[in-house]
Amino acid sequence: MRHRIAVVGSGPAGLTFARVLQRNCYPVAVLERDPTPDARPPGGTLDLHEGLGQLALKKAGLLDDFQALSRPEGQAMRILDTAGTVLRDWQPRPDDRANPEIDRGQLRDLLLGPLDVQWGRAVTEVVPGTRDGVLVHCADGRQETFDLVVGADGAWSRIRPAVSSATPYYTGVTSVETSLDDVDTRHPDLARLIGDGSVAVYGVNRALVAQRNSGGHVKVYVQFRAPLDWHTNLDLADVEAVRSGLLALFDGWAPPVLELLRHGDAFVHRPLYVLPVSHTWRHVTGVTLLGDAAHLMPPLGAGANLAMLEGAELAESIATGPGDLDDAVRAFEEQMWERAGRWAKITTAGLERLVSPDPAEALALFDQVQPS
Repeated sequence: MRHRIAVVGSGPAGLTFARVLQRNCYPVAVLERDPTPDARPPGGTLDLHEGLGQLALKKAGLLDDFQALSRPEGQAMRILDTAGTVLRDWQPRPDDRANPEIDRGQLRDLLLGPLDVQWGRAVTEVVPGTRDGVLVHCADGRQETFDLVVGADGAWSRIRPAVSSATPYYTGVTSVETSLDDVDTRHPDLARLIGDGSVAVYGVNRALVAQRNSGGHVKVYVQFRAPLDWHTNLDLADVEAVRSGLLALFDGWAPPVLELLRHGDAFVHRPLYVLPVSHTWRHVTGVTLLGDAAHLMPPLGAGANLAMLEGAELAESIATGPGDLDDAVRAFEEQMWERAGRWAKITTAGLERLVSPDPAEALALFDQVQPS
């Protein structure tokens, strides 16, 4: 007997879950609020780790396709001080496949493949424990019941309240994102500064990171400690006003570094929120969570990797496991909580060191994690 299963959200967690179920000939409904795959910008680039995101793709039968798309050279990392002096310049070996980069949009399309996603199905609430299973309410008024609803709908999950009262809280660190296009042709000096991967500059309670994507596209991230309402007197829709404010915030930094801000064509405000480090919940039959819905943590390279592996593992345990569906979900949650808790501690401590009063802390952190 095949259970009625739905996953809410078509990010890396939800799509990996669905692809592994599909690979095992197990039906699943994918419910996504966006009306189309391209309704929103897909975001920047992701490094997928061998033992996490790449393992998930292997379980989905997509590892070879990923390797054809990914950029091992994107693992390069250069760190400067605020005067523009190069402090570290890590270059990957030619055969290094530990953490190759892939654009989020490319990863999304790879995972989507033949999946039949129900676009424009915004879930507003789930009610477990009804006579027919878990009742899913959608914004369009439709209702449907399932034996299992998996919430993979991100930081502000509509599924999370069915199992947990936890809500994300502000870390005290704000991120502002901008981007550069056709960087090799239009901004060759910046292209050389960034290299094949990323360049990062760390100052007192602030940082500036530029990361190469494919096709000459570069994402630039400004991070700094500030109150959540730091922009009260600033119109975030006014590009030149935001640019001027950021340039003032980084006054005195090396001119080549500040050029990364001068050429950005739009700025997006992204305050960094997290869930409690050891976020768990009392098991609720018929509902569980994946990825940011379960363990939102600082964006330091672990979140998407964990989300994908969780999706793959849960799907495998449902499709191939010999036991009861509820037992499989319980076992999965226990495993997820332990691993996610470890990574949440690592990334929370990492954010404290990367955006800190002592820039040497950031350099020391990279010395610990980068190959010698």
